[in-house]
Amino acid sequence: MHFIPLGHDTVFVTGGTFDKQYNYITGQLYFEGTHLKEMFDRGRSSLDIDVKTLMMVDSLEMTEEDRGIIVHNCSRCKLDKILITHGTDRMVETAKELAAAGIPKTIVLTGAMIPYAFGTSSDGFFNLGSALAFVQVMPPGVYIAMNGRCFT
Repeated sequence: MHFIPLGHDTVFVTGGTFDKQYNYITGQLYFEGTHLKEMFDRGRSSLDIDVKTLMMVDSLEMTEEDRGIIVHNCSRCKLDKILITHGTDRMVETAKELAAAGIPKTIVLTGAMIPYAFGTSSDGFFNLGSALAFVQVMPPGVYIAMNGRCFT
């Protein structure tokens, strides 16, 4: 039996549906802050996780400059396991830029189709847990984790 030690992971928050709130009066979605710390607490995660918000944007509005910020932060991060919460619409583009940068780390992007704030109908909680598991066991590279699957 192989023992995998509990690691120290970095989570970069970039926004996306994952962290959106719902305005019951206007019916619009908006950003207020990240739900990640609450989610890790609810999931009883025993990992040492450093959460850093890089931006809070819908991925449809993400610019090349925004992607550059993500690549820069992944490059300079001292840890070699990075999880990124990201909007699903432009997640592939960011993953491609990260892969092209050749960063020798395990980087996993994940997101949600339904905001976590919507409760049990959100896929965010499951996707976050899956991504957290994948970032610990996958070799260096860039991956997208959604719906319990991991894609290169």
